[in-house]
Amino acid sequence: MPEFTIAVQRGEAEAESQWTDYIVDVEEGQVVLDVIHRIQATEAPDLAVRWNCKAGKCGSCSAEINGKPRLMCMTRMNLFDPAEKITVAPMKTWPLIRDLVTDVGFNYETAEKIPAVKLGEPSEDGDFRMHQEDVERGQEFRKCIECFLCSDVCHVIRDHPENKENFFGPRFFVRLAELDMHPLDQEDRIDLVKNDAGVGYCNITKCCTEACPEDIHITDNAIIPLKERVIDSSYDPIRWIGRKIAGK
Repeated sequence: MPEFTIAVQRGEAEAESQWTDYIVDVEEGQVVLDVIHRIQATEAPDLAVRWNCKAGKCGSCSAEINGKPRLMCMTRMNLFDPAEKITVAPMKTWPLIRDLVTDVGFNYETAEKIPAVKLGEPSEDGDFRMHQEDVERGQEFRKCIECFLCSDVCHVIRDHPENKENFFGPRFFVRLAELDMHPLDQEDRIDLVKNDAGVGYCNITKCCTEACPEDIHITDNAIIPLKERVIDSSYDPIRWIGRKIAGK
């Protein structure tokens, strides 16, 4: 079994956190989360780490491995050279709780600000119907596992935490796009997208898309369409007049 040196960032306050090196034997097929569990079992039983499914579907074990946001359970150890030290750190965008665990409560508070689907009247037979192409359009967005890696890499809030009050982040642009493209939804969220969600802050660097473990095209299929809808609604004179007449 090859030996790896794993440097884990540990501490309860970001300013006081420090790197601790562990030398670990790695078996074939193991992932970074396996190694973290081995460290817990053999050397550091007090090491804090959040995880659940170990199958890449719960989004719990997000961390920064060699500086890159990843799911620990989906990052195989054979990607790395045993001769090089591997670093494992908590996500930088969220407040540190302890070791590899961060406080992502901001995201759940943000979710509460988004109105749910508002259905119109059903057909005469009482059913709601959609075209299959409309179903498939939103299916991509429903793959989101809320790992929040996309928001972790977003420089709008990673480098400027003061923007969190006015910027929902990529994960919730995905949610807003899903709702906005729902063919049966009657809720108007344009002002929310423009003002509260702050979609205008995004300068389309696509870093969120690159970080997504579910390969959701966040920038092209969610953020850019939302920006286009905001522009059409707010700055197209005919649509602007229509909204004023409708009292929106």
